[in-house]
Amino acid sequence: MLSGAQAGLNWSLVLKKREGYRRAFDKFDPEKVARYSERQIDRLVSDPEIIRNRMKIQAAVRNARAFLKVQEEFGEFDSYCWRFVGGRPKLNRWKATRQIPATSPESKSFSKDLKHRGFSFVGPTVVYAFIQAVGMVNDHLVDCFRYREILREVSASVIVGSTGR
Repeated sequence: MLSGAQAGLNWSLVLKKREGYRRAFDKFDPEKVARYSERQIDRLVSDPEIIRNRMKIQAAVRNARAFLKVQEEFGEFDSYCWRFVGGRPKLNRWKATRQIPATSPESKSFSKDLKHRGFSFVGPTVVYAFIQAVGMVNDHLVDCFRYREILREVSASVIVGSTGR
């Protein structure tokens, strides 16, 4: 929801409004948000604690409905998401920040599928930020301590997974 609200805006602006979003959108509960009426959307459009863009607010409600459908189809939303990276984090090997892309083939495919399922404000750049945030792609620079930690975690899970434990 926050990534969709950020589209075209400064990320720090959205982060400052995070608590307003949490309150306005029932702690991001998709079952509650999916039931929002046009009257509730009108109320949100006048809420100064969130970004008052009607299209983005309507998208949040539509996306909650689409999210629930995906969850119903796949059991869990994360089962659906991980298909786009083959079930394991994609480990990039960037040496400089300028090498990190804004999109990837995976985010383009994921975005296209989300749109097909009724989601909006989920372009490839928004989706790429999402897959970075949830750990589906490791875009830490190779000399970053976190890159090495994630590499060890992924390697350990591959070894454990291959032995059947």
